[in-house]
Amino acid sequence: MNNNEASLTSLISAFSRAYHSKFDEPKIFDDFIAADLITEKEFATIRENMINGIQFFNNEIAHLFQNQPDEILKWITQVQLSPTPLARAAYCENILQNEILLGVQQYVILGAGLDTFCYRYPHLNGRLEIFEVDHPTTQDFKKIRLTDTHYQIPKNLHFVSMDFTKLYNTEKLVGVGFNEKRKTFISLLGVSYYLTKEEFAKLLIELFAKLPKGSSIVFDYADEKLFEEKGVSNRVQNMVQMALASGEPMKSCFSYEEMEKLLEDANLLIYEHLSPDAIQNQFFSNRTDYLSAFETIHYIHAVKK
Repeated sequence: MNNNEASLTSLISAFSRAYHSKFDEPKIFDDFIAADLITEKEFATIRENMINGIQFFNNEIAHLFQNQPDEILKWITQVQLSPTPLARAAYCENILQNEILLGVQQYVILGAGLDTFCYRYPHLNGRLEIFEVDHPTTQDFKKIRLTDTHYQIPKNLHFVSMDFTKLYNTEKLVGVGFNEKRKTFISLLGVSYYLTKEEFAKLLIELFAKLPKGSSIVFDYADEKLFEEKGVSNRVQNMVQMALASGEPMKSCFSYEEMEKLLEDANLLIYEHLSPDAIQNQFFSNRTDYLSAFETIHYIHAVKK
């Protein structure tokens, strides 16, 4: 990963959250800080690139809205970019709020990118220690962006530079104040697809090896139809092809039984599982725009036994 790749990945994710916060109603997940972390030039560049790439996503839409660039952008963002990042973030933070009431004192965000949780919930400073774990180049980019936009880093936010997909090092977290004896909540969003099944299983075991009972994790994963399902307007197929073209191919998908066994081996119990239909009902029902739950994508909240 180079600096451009680190910034592009985090910026596109922030772009989709900012777009939703600015233009979509009702809100699934309102990241009202995201727009502050993207410059006007970056927003305009991403917008232009998306509109110019419409023929890759859908020729019919390209023809239908050929003189309506804003509608093309809305279609691409709502159909392809936003559904999973928005709904999984909403699900994750809903669970986290409940876990805080149940005694969680530490929140580990794996693959944090330009996450804004600590800035949207400043009242948790003093109650929740937040550890953002990501690739060094991504974190360097974020720190620069926070400085440029005059956001102060709160005392409860700790940066941990690490390629956790290759080697998860608990000592790096401990070095900045992490306490392995405290009940901890972990988010692992948008990661499982890019690891082999063996790598994902190993990571889960390493994450929870020393954590106390009741610590938990929220993550998303693709089911066994990932590589055969096309989805609405071929969006699942597009997602797989875009990942391959970017040099980070999707490597794994799981049946529910496989996931259940994998979590059992890590001493974790599935507390809640949301299928695509359940995600649709919980986050996308009664909408009149293009937003809908992504096919093949599931969410899990698992707790250490």
